[in-house]
Amino acid sequence: MRTQYKVIVVGAGSGGISIVARLLRMEPALQGDIAIIDPAEKHYYQPLWTLAGAGVTKKEVTEKQMSTVIPKGAEWLREAVEAFYPEDNIISTSSGKKIGYDYLVAAAGIEINWDGVKGLKETLGQNGVCSNYSYEHVNYTWEMIRSFKGGNAVFTHPSTPVKCGGAPQKIMYLAEDYFERSGVRKYSEVIFGTANPAIFDVEKYRIALEEVIERKDIKVKYKRDLIEIRPDQREAVFKSLETGQDEVIRYDMLHVTPPMRAPAFIRKSKLADEKGWVDVNKHTLQHNRYDNIFALGDNSSLPTSKTGAAIRKQAPLAARNLVSVIQGKAPFLNYDGYTSCPLVTGYNKLILAEFDYNKKPLETMPFNQAKERYSMYFLKRNFLPLMYWHGMLKGIM
Repeated sequence: MRTQYKVIVVGAGSGGISIVARLLRMEPALQGDIAIIDPAEKHYYQPLWTLAGAGVTKKEVTEKQMSTVIPKGAEWLREAVEAFYPEDNIISTSSGKKIGYDYLVAAAGIEINWDGVKGLKETLGQNGVCSNYSYEHVNYTWEMIRSFKGGNAVFTHPSTPVKCGGAPQKIMYLAEDYFERSGVRKYSEVIFGTANPAIFDVEKYRIALEEVIERKDIKVKYKRDLIEIRPDQREAVFKSLETGQDEVIRYDMLHVTPPMRAPAFIRKSKLADEKGWVDVNKHTLQHNRYDNIFALGDNSSLPTSKTGAAIRKQAPLAARNLVSVIQGKAPFLNYDGYTSCPLVTGYNKLILAEFDYNKKPLETMPFNQAKERYSMYFLKRNFLPLMYWHGMLKGIM
């Protein structure tokens, strides 16, 4: 095994694969001198898990062998990173190896903290508790939706950053739609317990989603953080972020979006800021203390939503800025915080939210994207997966 590379990329998710593909296209000299480190055997297109959980698609279409998506010209090291030594330009792996680099890119994603809610890990996938954030258990979400006979259907959004901030409510809208179609909606209460103070951060889309909630008669409890599940009693315990008091809600179905955080080897390292994320300049994606380190995607400190659409904009910019630094120049491109959230509001309906750091819409379509449309649903279901596998991961979109 080699012990030195020009560039090491940590993480073979959306961000890692995308930037490696772009670097190899931009700098042919990196062929054979760039390594991507990740122990995972499979690569997933996670945005479709919402639709899998609603019975629209099969989860198997979201999975590929990691070996099939590693860009040609990069060496894949099937190792887990244990620690960073940025002053010495070295990383260590869980097997005890030490590997040197000239330049480093951190794209390690986000860690799902299943232990962050008392009782969640033990009861997930049974007792009416489901989550689309688990490939293993996503089919149980669909099982719960299609077999629901009425009662309380409870959906949650935690107080931490999460992958795709709209996903916790997307599955709720789909479930409510299915309940209506199956004739059980009139016997059901749909409840959304969210730690956020509003349904969405961007005013234009917030107003549109509030109309969706009113139309669907969904009961939203703002500033509520799920802290415990009592499966025997079928009770979900929420803490009010305003009063600190606990509120117990009985459920017949409970879809949990678990709390999330930076991976342990990131948040405990010298690369991290005080919150545990890789500390980078929000415009150049260059580390604020180590000039030869860049980061993108969910493990970064970038103050924007953690979505694949954000990575699609970050990857080409980070690649160009890194190449500039390799050439002895300064980073020259600035990221504006663009991200996108395709908000599924029912079967065949979607609001396409696009916005920047300032929470201002950055819409790409020649129409009002805050309106629910079938065309945007078709885009998410059919076109975006193709663009991901054949464009984004190839470094060409």
